[in-house]
Amino acid sequence: MKTHLLAAAATVAAALSLSTASAFTASNHPRVQCIGNIVLDSVAQSALFSTTTEAAESSNPISSPATTLDMPPYSIWEWNTHIGGSENTKTTHSINYLSMGDTSKPTLLLVHGFGASSYHFRYNIPELAKDYHVYAIDMLGFGWSDKPIMDYDASVWRDQVIEFIDQVIHTEKEDKSIAIAGNSLGGYTAMYAASDDRIKEHVRGCILLNAAGRFRPEEGEEETPSEPNPIVKSISSAFQRFVIACSFVITKQPARIEQILKSVYPSDSSNVNSELVESIRVPALDPNAAEVFYRVITKNGSGPQAFVDDIIKELECPVLLAWGEKDPWIRPAAADKMQMLHAEYHGENVGGESGSKWIKRVSIDAGHCPHDEAPEAVNAAILGFAAEVF
Repeated sequence: MKTHLLAAAATVAAALSLSTASAFTASNHPRVQCIGNIVLDSVAQSALFSTTTEAAESSNPISSPATTLDMPPYSIWEWNTHIGGSENTKTTHSINYLSMGDTSKPTLLLVHGFGASSYHFRYNIPELAKDYHVYAIDMLGFGWSDKPIMDYDASVWRDQVIEFIDQVIHTEKEDKSIAIAGNSLGGYTAMYAASDDRIKEHVRGCILLNAAGRFRPEEGEEETPSEPNPIVKSISSAFQRFVIACSFVITKQPARIEQILKSVYPSDSSNVNSELVESIRVPALDPNAAEVFYRVITKNGSGPQAFVDDIIKELECPVLLAWGEKDPWIRPAAADKMQMLHAEYHGENVGGESGSKWIKRVSIDAGHCPHDEAPEAVNAAILGFAAEVF
């Protein structure tokens, strides 16, 4: 009976993945391709965040990934915040991060995508650190950072980045200027943070590596779906939990993780190796990982809280789109739309290349994770951009 239930769940999960992919990638319309990208990431990457009952019951600590690369040791930031606590009570979350490079040089902060960690910048950090002071952070709920059972939305990671800059980076450096880069959900987080009044005066540039995000619905389209009947909603929630839980069991094998990764590294999958697979698999062994995953995708299933349109309008720094043009999840039309919005709000490279508001696009022969699939090209694009903005 259990086998039949799992098989049924697998069929449903596969159908959901295929239907979601069709809905968000088949159309050439930018909004259709981009709205709900976090849903697409969540469904398609369920394999990347799998867990097991045995691991959840284990009391053994989960260690950081072993690596043969020239990577710095991990550090821990104890983030004291109201997030995950209450309005009147703060709580502390242990946040994992990396730091490498000369502290006297300008700062680059790297933010990973859904289901990944700072390790995903393994081929970028050592190279970028030759010219800059580089930080990479594990977002709350991912990687080797804490995974508290709480409500998650885009503002959580925005505030995490802002407070990390304030409490860690700015306490270590006299020069407060910074450029923020992010991939996928991390790209959305990077621009959301960069547009915030708390730090925007310090942000010299924002680098988007196939950033996720929801665009504002066009005129005549419904902005938010109507609230479902409470009974229907409860049934739907229970069904979602069942499908997601079963997908963890079905897709927990390293071979399946590798298969999913290779599907989003379409030009060159040679960097999909055992170290990368383990950097995704091991954090998912945390006892809270499955519940965090469920809460993230159900909360963000209708898109982040702020539309990309509104964020781009608020950006006051130069923007680099280093875009993997073969991304099967977030198509190039998303970058087209961002360029169009930037021109609408800020004009065509206002002030020229020396102005404060301009946007540049570098096409990368890669998929959803261009920084890891084609690191040489992305590193060159980031270094060139950084040389212009600092």
